[in-house]
Amino acid sequence: MRRDWWVPVVCGGIILTIGIGARQSFGIFQKPIADDLQVGRELWSFGNALSMLLMGMLAPFVGGVERRFGVARTVAAGGVLYVLGMVVIGVATEGVLLTVGNALTGVGMAAAGFGPILAAINRAAPPDKRSLALGITTAGGSFGQFAVVPFASILLERLGSWHATILILTAVSAVMIPLALGLRETRSAPAAAGGAAAPQGLREALSEAFATPGFWLLTLGFFVCGFHVSFVGLHLPPYISDKSVGMEVLGRAISPTELGGWAIALVGLFNIAGAILWGWLGGRHRRKDMLVLLYFLRAVAFIIFLVLPLSAASVLLFAATLGFLWLGTVPLTSGLVALMFGPTYMSMLYGIVFFSHQVGSFLGGWGGGRLYDLQGSYDLMWWISIGLGLFAAVINWPIREAPAARLAARPA
Repeated sequence: MRRDWWVPVVCGGIILTIGIGARQSFGIFQKPIADDLQVGRELWSFGNALSMLLMGMLAPFVGGVERRFGVARTVAAGGVLYVLGMVVIGVATEGVLLTVGNALTGVGMAAAGFGPILAAINRAAPPDKRSLALGITTAGGSFGQFAVVPFASILLERLGSWHATILILTAVSAVMIPLALGLRETRSAPAAAGGAAAPQGLREALSEAFATPGFWLLTLGFFVCGFHVSFVGLHLPPYISDKSVGMEVLGRAISPTELGGWAIALVGLFNIAGAILWGWLGGRHRRKDMLVLLYFLRAVAFIIFLVLPLSAASVLLFAATLGFLWLGTVPLTSGLVALMFGPTYMSMLYGIVFFSHQVGSFLGGWGGGRLYDLQGSYDLMWWISIGLGLFAAVINWPIREAPAARLAARPA
């Protein structure tokens, strides 16, 4: 069953590369869309935030769909919806279509995102390679930021049209659909899955998770991760543009718009190493301790960024630092869910935890645009991000990292 575990790792990683890469480029469209439609930043922020929220709301249900129809079909269907949503955004000339397009991409990424893909990786990889495999797959999403976001920012600068840029990204996103074939699985009896001590029904799995305090602490901490990722990804590029922070490289001027794209790309580049590093650390140390450290370091990175004089150098330093701390939460969090409750309902339970992440994403994305329109700056959002980072570090500390009693009591 596990002889070809690297095939879903590669295909799943590329799907996340394309899907997340295209979505992470949406921050560079913040100002062009606001200027084109003569609206504030809340419109595009809300559309993106709604997309994130829908991803979270549907994630637990996608887990059930994936168990019934298989990962490959689920992810392929998600890819179709994602591409359709990108088309709608690309042709939109007013707020309703922008919002509908964002909603469709959110539904698509719920089915073609981390939940089903990481569940497939968790089942396919050998136990001693599992944490590393999860980290490598997660890093695929970060490579998308590095590869796609600068590409999109350069296209936007050269073409001068956000419509054309979105449609080109749509064509690239279509590759996600055939790659889903690499996630096909050979089904085996549930008892053969590592950590599944005895047959367990859906209701029993939910009751077991909901009665575990660590599950709720993990869920609440993941809310903070979503808030950070959405706020930075959607609002760091316009923040850089607002401050007119550019640079010159080898005699070529880099505009604030391009620098914003490169900043998000740098986050993705360094998260390739970061996601793998945190996944590896999660296999050698207690995952909950690594989450405490990661969230604390995020808060410190935000503080240093605000304290240092704003320049191209400080922007790139912040982006690189944050990259190491970006999606390292995913292999740690998903690995904890699998350890605590086993892999049988891992996709569904991780979907519940992921919903909290997306609620945070909704508030981080929409809240950034709303507060900017009210106050004319992002200052308050930066300090809220710092406070939430410290809060997440504190609440992850008391998590009891151990299998549920049902698993701990299984025969040797």
